[in-house]
Order: sequence, then structure tokens, then C-alpha cells
Amino acid sequence: MKLLRYGPKGAEKPGLLDDDGTIRDLSGVISDVSGKALGEGLIESLSGLDVKSLPVVEGNPRLGPCVDGVGKFICIGLNYADHAAESGMELPEEPVVFFKATSAICGPDDTVEIPRNSVKTDWEVELGVVIGKEAKYVSEADALDHVAGYCVINDVSERDFQLHRSGQWVKGKSADTFGPIGPWLVTRDEVADPQDLAMWLEVNGHRYQNGSTRTMHFGVATVIAHLSQFMSLQPGDVISTGTPPGVGMGQKPQTYLKPGDKIELGIDGLGQQSQDVVAG
Repeated sequence: MKLLRYGPKGAEKPGLLDDDGTIRDLSGVISDVSGKALGEGLIESLSGLDVKSLPVVEGNPRLGPCVDGVGKFICIGLNYADHAAESGMELPEEPVVFFKATSAICGPDDTVEIPRNSVKTDWEVELGVVIGKEAKYVSEADALDHVAGYCVINDVSERDFQLHRSGQWVKGKSADTFGPIGPWLVTRDEVADPQDLAMWLEVNGHRYQNGSTRTMHFGVATVIAHLSQFMSLQPGDVISTGTPPGVGMGQKPQTYLKPGDKIELGIDGLGQQSQDVVAG
């Protein structure tokens, strides 16, 4: 299934994308696509659903973040060998973990705001993992059993805030609109291998990122198992698993976002995002 949330910000309704690419309304069946609902067996409750009996959502509604009630927004840094090389950094011995504020989360096609005093706002297409079942001290062999599904994430980053403003990376990762998530949550059964997904990102029609999850340094199962040794992962938690090469910081000369730019990105089987860039 491809689960989604549509409608005005703060008033989204649950839906799904059928096999014909039509949005169907789920509000008569479930209250929302949320961490709480996932923990209560949301995906299992929809098995056997007659999708064609659901109301069609007319027009072209705004899509919200594909999951609500995100408790933790966890990110993995330097997780692609080719991205670490372009950044001039060594591959880490174990996953580099940092957080984005959940207030950064927005819809996949919402505008991205460049924060005040920004000089280096950058882009990062990433595979998102949404937890569906509590994970605590899990093994790599069992890790994927705790996944509800996958989605596209743009880990928007302000490099000057991130690297030169003291403290943790969170300063450069957490501005409002720095976490577009969606367009839909693709349930785990529809993703045969999360380590074999092509991914791309373009700015103003120029393709900067053209990679694959095959070059992840630590795969999804390893990341989940590792995180679960330090904190319990709860339904609705989102993990952003790192980015392939081609970020603005890695360009020669370095290239960063400015008002008026358009970002487009996607991952095979998980959908696409499109964001206009504005001054915050």
C-alpha cells in the first residue's frame, strides 16, 4: 500500500494511492496515518480492504507529511561511501547519529524556507524509514520486522549553521520546512530490497544527485539494530538514512539554494517531491 495524508496543513485526512494512481479517501476507515495508529496495527487492519470501494479524492489536493505523530526524527550522517569522499571525510566506524526537530517536518511539495542569516542552505535526497513496531535491543536479522514502510525525505541542511555555529549538527538541520516527508508511506511488503533503490535530486532542472541505496555504508537493518541499542524506537519514529553524492557543499564551486529555486527529487517506487524555495 501507498498510504498518504492530504488536505490543508494541520487538517490532513488519511488516504491511499491506488494502482491507477488515484487518491482514495481513508477517513471512513481510519482516523489518520500516525505513529499511534501504526502501533495499534494500522497496516494489518487495512489488509483485504476493497480499495475500489473507497471514495475518490477529486482534484489535486495538497499532500501533507505521509505520517503524523512523529516522536523522533533521527538522521544518519556520512552513510554513503561516495558522499563521504566528496565531503573529504573518513567513513565512520559506526553510524553517525543526529536529530532533526520534528517541527521541521512538512509536506513533500510544500515550500522550503531559507532561514534568516543563512548563507549555505543545501539539499539531500534520502531514504526514510518509518518504524511500525517498538524496537529495543533488536538484532540485524530481526530489524526489518519493525519497519512500517519507506518514504522519500529531503534532509534540507544549512551547512554554516551545521558546521560552524558550535554544538551539534541539529542547528543546521532543524529550521522550519527542513524535513519534507512523502509523498506517501510505501509499506514494507512493497519494497523488495531497501538496499537497491535508485534516487535522484535536481535543482532548477539540473541533476545534482544520481545515486542508489546500494552504496550505503550501513544498511537499513544495521542502522535500526544500532539505534535500538541506545534508545527504543517507537511506532511513527522516522529515520533518515543518509544521502548519496551531489550535495551543494560538494560542488566546485560550492552551490547553495536561493529564493526562486525549484527542488525536485525522488526514489524509485517511493514517489517524488517538488519544492519551491523562498526566503524565510
